[in-house]
Amino acid sequence: MTKLTAAQHTEQVIKAYSKGDPRLVEVMKSVITHLHAIVTETNLTHEEWFDAIDFLTRTGQKCDNVRQEFILLSDTLGVSMLLEMINHRTGDRATEPTVFGPFHVDGSPQRRSGESIIDSPLPTDEPLEVFGRVLDTNSRPIRGATLDVWQVQSNGLYDVQQGASVRNLRGMFTSGDDGKFSFRTVRPVDYSVPDDGPVGEMLRGAKRHGYRPAHIHFVVSAPGHVPVTTHVFDAKSPYLNSDAVFGVRDSLVVSMENGKCEKDFTLEPVTRSGG
Repeated sequence: MTKLTAAQHTEQVIKAYSKGDPRLVEVMKSVITHLHAIVTETNLTHEEWFDAIDFLTRTGQKCDNVRQEFILLSDTLGVSMLLEMINHRTGDRATEPTVFGPFHVDGSPQRRSGESIIDSPLPTDEPLEVFGRVLDTNSRPIRGATLDVWQVQSNGLYDVQQGASVRNLRGMFTSGDDGKFSFRTVRPVDYSVPDDGPVGEMLRGAKRHGYRPAHIHFVVSAPGHVPVTTHVFDAKSPYLNSDAVFGVRDSLVVSMENGKCEKDFTLEPVTRSGG
């Protein structure tokens, strides 16, 4: 009797997953093909495979209602950014997207233009005024656009890292008739992603640092336009070229000197096919 080869075994497994939802079949075929290829190409040992299973188990155990270690894993492997690039294929005029991150919170307070998002001041805060416009791809102002804003505190932690109910440096703003928005905040700081879990172990094993360059998060949306999830990065950060989650784009880097930060956001109209 002829022995089954590794390639034949892979085809056997793929065939077993060839029925059901067409999209699931498509994804499973790719997952099985590439996963089997990794095992074959690297001559993976039993010990290494069980180490991988243990790593994923501990990653899940590190998740709770505030911290999502799997999102952090996706971010630090560059998958989150790749998803944004694939799923947000707008034209060259639209603002570039970047990663969503694990610390967004639904239900941020609605604030008036020019209002502060500082609810819990810290002695290390450096005041910053952020302002700009929301425009369409023809440079026309978009009235009534929504800007969901959040950022790290000057102590290097997001509010929810200090407690699930703690809120600071978050707000929802609406652009005016001229597309303008503004708010008062603090200058963001460089900070390390959480490194006390499996992802931190992975980064140290790869001799990578866990730092993110200073930035402010934005989700900008408006009716009839493709929303964008993005950041504004501080041009003075030393980590712009080595972001732990590969999220920096040159077009998103701005000056935050002298307490001022100006950034316009451009949204692309939704097409009949959906964007």
